[in-house]
Amino acid sequence: MRRLQVLLLATVIVTLISADILAAKPNFTRISPPGFQRGQEIEVLLRGDRLKDAQEILFFEPGVSMKSIEPEDDKKVKVTLSLTPDCRLGQHAMRLRTATGLSDVVLFYVGALPEIEEKEPNSDFKEPQAVEMGTTINGIIQNEDVDYFVINAKKGQRITAELTGLRLGLTFFDPYVAILNEQRFELAKSDDEPLLFQDCLCSLLAPEDGKYIVQVRESSYGGNGNCAYRLSVGDFPRPKGIYPTGGKPGEEIEVTWYGDPSGTQTAKVRLPEKEGEFLYYPEDQYGIAPSPNRLFVSSLPSVVEKEPNNDRKEATPMQGPGVASGVIEEKGDYDNFAFPAKKGQEFDVRVYARKDLRSYLDPVLDVYQQSNGKRLGGNDDTGGNIDSYVRVKAEEDTDLVVRVRDHLGSGSPLNIYRVEVTQRTPSLTIDIPEVERYKARTMSVPQDNYMAVLLTARRENFGGELKFDFKDLPEGIEVITFPMADNTNKLPVLLRAKPDAQLNGKLVDVVAKPTNQDIKVEGHVQQRTLLVRGQNNRDVWGHDSDRMAVAVVEKVPYKLEIVQPNVPVVRDGSMKLKVKVARAEGFEDEIRLRLLDDPPGIGASRSIKIEKGKNEAEIPVTANGSAAIGVHKICVLGTSGLLEVSSSFADLEIADRVVDFAFNQAACEQGQETQIVVGLSAKREFPGEATVELLGMPAGVTSEPIKVKNDAEKAVFNVKVAKDAKDGKHKSIVARITVTEKDEPIIQTNGNIELRVDKPLPPKVAPAKPKEDAKKKAEAPKPKPERPLSRLEQLRQAKESGD
Repeated sequence: MRRLQVLLLATVIVTLISADILAAKPNFTRISPPGFQRGQEIEVLLRGDRLKDAQEILFFEPGVSMKSIEPEDDKKVKVTLSLTPDCRLGQHAMRLRTATGLSDVVLFYVGALPEIEEKEPNSDFKEPQAVEMGTTINGIIQNEDVDYFVINAKKGQRITAELTGLRLGLTFFDPYVAILNEQRFELAKSDDEPLLFQDCLCSLLAPEDGKYIVQVRESSYGGNGNCAYRLSVGDFPRPKGIYPTGGKPGEEIEVTWYGDPSGTQTAKVRLPEKEGEFLYYPEDQYGIAPSPNRLFVSSLPSVVEKEPNNDRKEATPMQGPGVASGVIEEKGDYDNFAFPAKKGQEFDVRVYARKDLRSYLDPVLDVYQQSNGKRLGGNDDTGGNIDSYVRVKAEEDTDLVVRVRDHLGSGSPLNIYRVEVTQRTPSLTIDIPEVERYKARTMSVPQDNYMAVLLTARRENFGGELKFDFKDLPEGIEVITFPMADNTNKLPVLLRAKPDAQLNGKLVDVVAKPTNQDIKVEGHVQQRTLLVRGQNNRDVWGHDSDRMAVAVVEKVPYKLEIVQPNVPVVRDGSMKLKVKVARAEGFEDEIRLRLLDDPPGIGASRSIKIEKGKNEAEIPVTANGSAAIGVHKICVLGTSGLLEVSSSFADLEIADRVVDFAFNQAACEQGQETQIVVGLSAKREFPGEATVELLGMPAGVTSEPIKVKNDAEKAVFNVKVAKDAKDGKHKSIVARITVTEKDEPIIQTNGNIELRVDKPLPPKVAPAKPKEDAKKKAEAPKPKPERPLSRLEQLRQAKESGD
């Protein structure tokens, strides 16, 4: 009975531990509704899996906060959110933190209008859902579904219907919107609007008082439960283009709106102090646009094109470095800009249009020398980017002329572009490589344990060592790292959570700077989360973050430790890296192991695991002939179920070879013996004797290992070849030398030894004398039979004889 109770208790412990493992890494997939009005407090529902221990939401931008969180079950969490009146409109992102992990990014949208839910049935044109002007509707398009909404408008009143669908990041959704009158005539329609990527908008002035119907569907009448949308209907402004394209930090500029049905108008815009992209939301007395237009803030001198500038000789003057704004307004239009350059100067010339400005223009870029008209370079699409970029070098002191046109020669007031001319300057970005394909990496650090992440740096136009700083870490987390050497772009980073660390999470700003203070550049994280993928896994929609998600999570039932090697792994060598696990009582599951990153020239198996109930395993490690000599910090990641931890750092030393081998060819007949001589040239002092042996011998061929000392110049192997050994050339033979230091082996393996095994020649036999053929001797050659004479020959013969 006592034994049965112990077994039951052990079963309960193992079951509880397994349940904890399954609770890890929440799978948060969507939020309902997918957006809400700012200045409000709203209750939303988070959906997914493994959510029962949800504790906190991490927001990427200010303006939204969590008031309360209440998990309903493992698949639903009820959350109350509070939005400030000045919360930025448009797309926002969040991660859910549970007691056991961090979720992927989920997007939501913030609007300025009151919000309602779509109500079915509304799929009949004659029975549309009635909505007020100035409303945002949250709906879903199912397969072959069409949603209709009806509004009332006065003659001349602006009607704008803007839809967010694909940009919700849920699925590959291609929405379609149309505005119809009561007679079902289509007054405006939209499929893909460049300003809104693959989403759509319609905007018009009501031709008369009356009812207008807004139609929403999938462009090919598809749809499913993930095809959610937000439809904003009102008389708010909706310009599709803004000109000029930006200004200097803190500057107030006057911009012109293009593409709004009420006509061209101007507005004043105060630009922020921070350089880069600025999201501008057009606003007038009727409201504010739900989605932004894009402007750029730069301290570079800027100009606006001045017509006529179709000819290179009439090019609009600009500076280099500098920026210029322009519009390819007329069909077949060419815009030219000229800036002075000195011989040998290099410039990067880039056109921003469709990708970054969301313009209608598909730009083509060419750069010429003004003095002789020589084309220095040009570009249409670069690196999968529909916009253009080229690097040019001036061949003499002259003006360089930048020419911009549309790929198809079209013209439109919405063909707005921005030319940026720069010279090479240092730049630095930090990436967090994916571990799971298409999943952005997060850091969940268990209490009293380690977790590791690999950071990579992209240095441009400079080199040197980098130092890293981690700002706003979760409480109870410490970072263990070191500078990134100038000859690598990788850096392993260890995060350790203290035993008493409270469960919490932060978005951490990782800042990298050169240790050389004369180089003025700073790098931050650039992490892309792919949310919607198209054909061939093309990135259709996603989220870009400039911070790394880190959280302290509950303690897990195991810890890993690398047994520090006492000897190096040598070039062309191998070793077995021992990893031990300290298990909590009752935890017996297997643990899969892999190195966080292989040092240059090192290969480590990724299929090793600590078997169920075992406490250690060995990871085979090999070094190629050019492995980077030195001491490298390594750590091992261990995964059990959905839990992942890291060991602390260990040192892996890579050294030069023990010896240089010299190999010769050898040959032997089956059933005989021969010698294989391997030349040795010591490169490393070793005490005592080393063992040299031959590996990869063909079946039936054997040799014994031999002992050599440090000063040995060769190793001679006596090789026995069996009678039934396979004949032919055998080129898979290698030599391995093993040196023992500090009670651990140093192993090096090389080889291109060729052994030819020949079949024995047949025994020599005296040639026999040729025997005379008696039959031929007995038979004399018979005369050939005479041929009978023809009648003509007989008559001729008789005449000659006188008969």
